Amino acid sequence: MSSTRTGVKRTRRRPRPKSATVSAPVAGPSSSRTSATSSTVEASHPYRLRRKSRAGLQPASGAQSDHDSDVGLPVRQPKRSRLSIPEQDHGPLISWLQEEVPDEVLLKIMSYLKEKDLCRAAQVCKRWNTLTNDPTIWKNLYTAVFEYTQPMMHPEHGKFYFVKPEEYNCPNPWKDSFRQLYKGVHVKPGYAEHYHNNADRYKGREHMLYYDTIEDAMGGVNECHHEGLIFVHSGIYQDEWIYVESPVTIIGAAPGKVAEHVVIENTRDSSIVFMEGCEDAFVGFMTIRFSPEDSSATHHHAHHAVEINTNCRPIISNSIIRSSSTVGSAVCVTGSGAQPTIRNCNISDCENVGLYVTDHAQGFVEDCEISGNALAGIWVKNYANPIMRRNHIHHGRDVGVFTFEKGMLNQFAGIWVTSHSDPTIRGNSIFNGRQGGVYIFGDGRGLIEENDIYGNQLAGIQIRTNSNPIVRRNRIHDGQHGGIYVHEKGQGIIEENEVHSNTLAGVWVTTGSTPVLRKNRIHSGKQVGVYFYDNGHGTLEENDIYNHMYSGVQIRTGSNPLIKKNKIWGGQNGGILVYNSGLGILEENEIFDNAMAGIWIKTDSNPTLRRNKIHDGRDGGICIFNGGRGVLEENDIFRNAQAGILISTNSHPTLRKNRIFDGFAAGVEITNNASATLEHNQIFNNKFAGLCLATGVKPVMKDNHIFDNKDAIAKAVARGQCLYKISSYTSYPMHDFYRCSTCNTTERNAICVNCIRKCHRGHQVEFIRHDRWADVLLCSFQSLLLLVFLCACRCYLYVEQYQSIQRDIFCCAFTVNCCKWCMIHRL
Repeated sequence: MSSTRTGVKRTRRRPRPKSATVSAPVAGPSSSRTSATSSTVEASHPYRLRRKSRAGLQPASGAQSDHDSDVGLPVRQPKRSRLSIPEQDHGPLISWLQEEVPDEVLLKIMSYLKEKDLCRAAQVCKRWNTLTNDPTIWKNLYTAVFEYTQPMMHPEHGKFYFVKPEEYNCPNPWKDSFRQLYKGVHVKPGYAEHYHNNADRYKGREHMLYYDTIEDAMGGVNECHHEGLIFVHSGIYQDEWIYVESPVTIIGAAPGKVAEHVVIENTRDSSIVFMEGCEDAFVGFMTIRFSPEDSSATHHHAHHAVEINTNCRPIISNSIIRSSSTVGSAVCVTGSGAQPTIRNCNISDCENVGLYVTDHAQGFVEDCEISGNALAGIWVKNYANPIMRRNHIHHGRDVGVFTFEKGMLNQFAGIWVTSHSDPTIRGNSIFNGRQGGVYIFGDGRGLIEENDIYGNQLAGIQIRTNSNPIVRRNRIHDGQHGGIYVHEKGQGIIEENEVHSNTLAGVWVTTGSTPVLRKNRIHSGKQVGVYFYDNGHGTLEENDIYNHMYSGVQIRTGSNPLIKKNKIWGGQNGGILVYNSGLGILEENEIFDNAMAGIWIKTDSNPTLRRNKIHDGRDGGICIFNGGRGVLEENDIFRNAQAGILISTNSHPTLRKNRIFDGFAAGVEITNNASATLEHNQIFNNKFAGLCLATGVKPVMKDNHIFDNKDAIAKAVARGQCLYKISSYTSYPMHDFYRCSTCNTTERNAICVNCIRKCHRGHQVEFIRHDRWADVLLCSFQSLLLLVFLCACRCYLYVEQYQSIQRDIFCCAFTVNCCKWCMIHRL
């Protein structure tokens, strides 16, 4: 039977001399046929993997049998590996595997391989390289090991972030992430035993270590079992003593929102403590809680969810950090050299302070959500100096950020800075506070930069009691009070901010304060743009102040600011209002397009105006009345709808070297017992007269040049033309007024010269004075009826007993109301 199946009866080989020859045994006919048949089948079979071909058998030296080619014993050959197959034996199989097997079959086979086998298979050929890099295969491998539902990239130490596969710039983000995270060890309770008991199943992953606790994994770092990248999988890890004394990386690993599924909690001691030697350790993507059974126990004042001590620079990222202790904080940073980076964390709903930074500590707090804490969201004291950027601090039950005792960093202010504190507050949103946004007092300092401050019930930023911060490039808007409030000798540099849409003044400066406001945009307020009062001083320089419901700037009650090189326009109550003994130096400003006067000076105020441009106002250029004074020097006042300068009611300013031109009314008007000193002024090309003086006005004049004015009122009076039309219905010309004894009018019902000539022709009249009509004319309905009755005309008002008053009343030459019949027949 043996010779029939193989054609050769195998016997134990005997040693022989090197030169000896052995004759082959004689085989029967059936043996020869079987061998030939077997040879033919072998040659046609595709799977010729480890089968020995007769062609490889060599006849012994000197043999002459007819069957030598079939049954000769092989010459002794060196032993070779079982996997070493001659090229001629497996070439067709390799070709078939590489070219004929469908992709689906190969992908199914490859899905059972582990990562190392896949990488080896990728080296076979281009087709296999493509198939082994299939993202679905690597995604399944990846999620089985790391559990993430999106690839987690780790390009460098301390930097982890998720990417969306469809937006990644390489074809297989799962494989890239696997490679970056491959050297990590895993904390997965109960899995270490399972992994050990199923070694064959996880063949090729012998180096991948699993631990039951975080403490054990950190012990592996100390024993040099791994490099310190620790993945903590889903679960609640309670009351472990996690003291970080080496630069390890501890990161949550779970599907979905990772931080919500990985929880580290301690009820007796701080949950995670960074000690000296941790250097730049990383903790991220987890929830860290301190939840003592007795939340009010006094010994817990030294316990926190995260504690960072002297000379530690850890990175804490994308974590939820909370403490239910009423005497400790969620995060405590203390000691010289403590400089953590806390990024993209949620520090919320703590029963005391959210983040506590003290004792010369520093650090960076960036892009964090800090809300709903019982006391300060961030508390900075004792020479601590953190940098805070782009944080969202809101809905606190007390202060948002509180710095005091020389700290250098919401029912109350969003941020408090006091007692020589010097914080940097950058890129935060501070809004909807029940009091103010940022409150700086008690010699506070600080850099408040690029924050969005809005919707607070009191001032967006309040600076008081000798505080001197830098407030730069913030947006302060939509407050229920003012934008920035500087008082009680407050100081500060306030520059390049946008302050708008606040309910009260955009900026208040009062009670001895001296801030510098530079290059701000202050606009669209519901009251004043910048308000100086009660000895408010300071510098207002190169700002754009526009579109306020009241005036752009107000100065009152002893305030004496320097207002220089600003643009002030669009005020509904004028550009600048100086009143109630206000002072100030106004230099090189451009004031235009205000609904009322460009500058008002009234009630014993005495500012200095120098080299300003005041133009295109919808009212006068400068109005000075009620005892106003001031020195006006070298200003250009032009294209205003009414008088370039109006001086009235006991005022006495000094005008020197001004140019007043191209106005749509008079150049300078002085009326109502006012006076002025005019020296070296140029007044030209105004629509009315260059200088209009009311009766009794005697200004001091010296070397003024008044020329080329249009004198439109005098010309209209000479032609008998309606002054109302000449004045374009907006300005109030100065001319002669009369009283009519026949009509029993008084000085309060004075009549212009054209009406005397027409409506009161033949009546007994007398001259009252030369003045502006708005100061003397208040016609009454009774005097109109008297005039109509005495004229005995067919007046519609008289005949129809006032029934047509809304339909037929007209205004004639500023003096009387006339009906349609009077306008036609009497005028």
